[in-house]
Amino acid sequence: MRRRLPPLVLAAMLGGVVAAVLVSALGAGGATRVKVPATTTSSSAPGASSASGAANAEPVANTSLSATQIYARDSAGVVSITARTAEGADEGTGIVLNESGLILTNDHVIAGATSIQIGVGSGASKISREARLVGEEANDDLALLQVDPSGLGLKALKLGTPASLQVGDQVYAIGNPYGLEKTFTRGIVSALDREIQAPDGVKIAGAIQTDAALNPGNSGGPLLNGAGEVVGVNSQIASDASSAGGQPGSTGVGFAISSTTVAAAVNKIEAGNGVSYSSAVRAALETQRQAAGGYEGGNPYRRGAEAEGAEAPSGERLVVP
Repeated sequence: MRRRLPPLVLAAMLGGVVAAVLVSALGAGGATRVKVPATTTSSSAPGASSASGAANAEPVANTSLSATQIYARDSAGVVSITARTAEGADEGTGIVLNESGLILTNDHVIAGATSIQIGVGSGASKISREARLVGEEANDDLALLQVDPSGLGLKALKLGTPASLQVGDQVYAIGNPYGLEKTFTRGIVSALDREIQAPDGVKIAGAIQTDAALNPGNSGGPLLNGAGEVVGVNSQIASDASSAGGQPGSTGVGFAISSTTVAAAVNKIEAGNGVSYSSAVRAALETQRQAAGGYEGGNPYRRGAEAEGAEAPSGERLVVP
């Protein structure tokens, strides 16, 4: 029996397998706080990470960049992620938060993995390197990884604020759908302040809905505004019922976890207060045991899983690809 996500989420996870071992918080100097600016009206251009290695978001000019400029500047801050479990391997996407090797992704991409690899670049120039799990905030479906940055030439992306977004604004996604590295897609903000759910059933407020093409493998990748700032982490899609039994694909209804949620989750993880994958699984299993019909399968994050009886009002099936 497969698990469906709860109704009204209209969502399917976009990325990989699910991951495992908690590792101590990053950095010898203690936690580095990540923040989202209150406004984007400053004329200061995006700069490098702070001296402490933080991915502190800074206001930038409101001048929009072309799609070509955004890709040329920001694609270097996007990495591929391969997570391996006893069941196999799956791929997702990560966002470089600082040049010291801190990587952000969705928790469902790496939860349960016995090993995690980061891929930098693409094609013949791609460099793969083992990464370790820094920590998780499963209730927000977010996780931090650490990779040795030496020789990788990592470029940190800046967190922007979703407060400046309006419905109809252009947004862009960079990711690794179906393993196609550094794929670039464009869409608009379809709606703001959507409510989605983490795989453990906890509600995530303030999500951004977009029609930018998102597919399995895009999970954990950036949703960028017209200034090339990260305003969300691409996480879920609505999957048409006809895709059940196979890989769910883009239906033009995708969701990104807002950068406001991201900043709070990163600070929580680095402070050692994040909710781990294992505890979230235990809570989800207990909830399933109490529900009619029970739950089979052991891992509520498992790809391809669907829960009984849950369908979106439009008839779309809620699956975890």
